[in-house]
Amino acid sequence: MSRGFFAVGAYHPKTEVNIGTLLRTAYLYDAAFVFTVGARYKQQASDTPKTARQMPLFHFADIDDLIEHLPHAAPLVGVELDPRATPLHEYKHHSQAVYLMGAEDHGLPQNVIDRCHDLVVLDSLQPQSMNVSVAGSIVIYDRHVKSLARSLAAVTS
Repeated sequence: MSRGFFAVGAYHPKTEVNIGTLLRTAYLYDAAFVFTVGARYKQQASDTPKTARQMPLFHFADIDDLIEHLPHAAPLVGVELDPRATPLHEYKHHSQAVYLMGAEDHGLPQNVIDRCHDLVVLDSLQPQSMNVSVAGSIVIYDRHVKSLARSLAAVTS
């Protein structure tokens, strides 16, 4: 499997500090780009690597704008509490993927969920939404760990 790439972003993020933290994690794990949908990002203290100087930071007006500009062969993966979503521990990440988080107070609306190619849920003991930066960071780390496992399996086989 090729190295691939991933991107991560948030739909109508509630607070800018959460986006700063998500961007920091994206930078630490070598995301291809980061983005927001429906809101502009302003530099935050939590984004210590100044992500916009390290990788592209895109702002999409709405879900149609994002879909129109998805990279070739990169599915849109919504991270959402949804009965159709695959639990993250069972999810097989695509080589190329664009992960979309919803805001903590509204999540992803149904019209956005319907546009996602895959849905992933972070199963937890309580059926409540997670902080957007925490959820995104967990998805990014899961992708990283599963990629390392695949690489190790390829070397040892």
